[in-house]
Amino acid sequence: MPSVIFILPDGSKKSYEAVEGETLLNLAHRTDPDLLEGACEGSLACSTCHVIVDPKFFNMLGPISDEENDMLDLAFGLTETSRLGCQIKITEDIDGICVTIPRCTRNISLDK
Repeated sequence: MPSVIFILPDGSKKSYEAVEGETLLNLAHRTDPDLLEGACEGSLACSTCHVIVDPKFFNMLGPISDEENDMLDLAFGLTETSRLGCQIKITEDIDGICVTIPRCTRNISLDK
């Protein structure tokens, strides 16, 4: 099983075993519901599951869709390795991925 390390806003770390194919958001909600918000439940209508991916894993992820890019524009503390947790599928290729949860989120949802 692939593992994921979350770095919390206070600097502490939590590591979880993931099910291959699930998203970071699903993993977070399954293991610790307070870990990552995900207000739109992964429907690409908010940026509350914004995470900052360790640069050594960033290029191993699939490309960012236009919809994800639009939502990332609303994220607090955007960086060059920012992604939405609902769009990162866990695979063996990214076993050990490390993501940082920003200190704040913006709960701005867009009606589609």
